[in-house]
Amino acid sequence: MATSNNHVMYVLECSDGTYYTGYTNNLEKRIAVHNSGKGAKYTRARRPVHCIYFEVFENKHDAMSAEYYFKRLTRQQKINYIVTRSEEE
Repeated sequence: MATSNNHVMYVLECSDGTYYTGYTNNLEKRIAVHNSGKGAKYTRARRPVHCIYFEVFENKHDAMSAEYYFKRLTRQQKINYIVTRSEEE
């Protein structure tokens, strides 16, 4: 997972089965922060988390736009998005 110094939109699955979506420029470090309890308030009570999907973008704006779009989808739409994009790779 070579995602250091890139612009990444990521999706984590929390221990309770919910999804958390975020932006980072260092995915490995960000996941470690979430799992240490120092990340987002939402993930602190839902550890451990694991990355189920990520997308790398050329710039921060595009990555954050993708995050914004993804957060507005229903759970089923999120699943479809992940499956469809994963099959394309």
